[in-house]
Amino acid sequence: MDQGLPLPQKISEGLTEFLEDARNAFGPDLLSAVLFGSAAEGRLRGASDVNLLLLLRRFEVNSADMIREAIRTAHASMHLEVLFLLESELKPATEAFAVKFSDILSRRRVLFGPDPFAALVIPPEAVRRRTLQVLLNLMLRMRERYALVSLREEQLTHVVADMAGPMRACATSILALEGRIASSPREALAIILAEKDPSGGGEVVNLIDRVRREGALPPGTVGPLLFTLMGLAEFMFKRLNGVSVTREGADV
Repeated sequence: MDQGLPLPQKISEGLTEFLEDARNAFGPDLLSAVLFGSAAEGRLRGASDVNLLLLLRRFEVNSADMIREAIRTAHASMHLEVLFLLESELKPATEAFAVKFSDILSRRRVLFGPDPFAALVIPPEAVRRRTLQVLLNLMLRMRERYALVSLREEQLTHVVADMAGPMRACATSILALEGRIASSPREALAIILAEKDPSGGGEVVNLIDRVRREGALPPGTVGPLLFTLMGLAEFMFKRLNGVSVTREGADV
């Protein structure tokens, strides 16, 4: 494993152990292991998931059975979430889930094998279409969640925390389609927030950071914050509808 990763010792040791189990389970069918998301950036928080992609030739019952106990243990001990992707699925998956894989392209560390994303290009139009889908889904989910659980602020807090990651990924995709690159998904969301509301965008970013870090906000804060995120999703959706993608096949 990459010893330069700025990971807590418990996470680093847990990943090393899990990768050994994965190599034993899948043998030569395991082609690559790629850490992505906040763990790849060294920005893990207490409640953060550790996201790992395993690229495989095959996913067969004997190997899957061998890895079951290891993944259950790692999930419980360090919130490990594993994406099992077949080599033959790599290209279609990047187009079908272009927002997710654009994020992987920008935030990844190869822990085992060659880098499967080294020469990968996601068509910008695929990113645009998928970002629109994600934003529409987020808007629908936020409205439904607010109507259902807003009488319980602690439950609404979880909704805001869950929405923050996809919103940041969408912001990153939009800036990339516009030819702008942010240093992180957090910065991408901050940029778009500031462009929508120069006077209040910074405070929204701070509240999102706090809810992800502490899992709580002052009474009466989380409802308005969720409505702000709804408005931001609508703003990004309309903005993305106005983006003209002319660089089909360009790297985003």
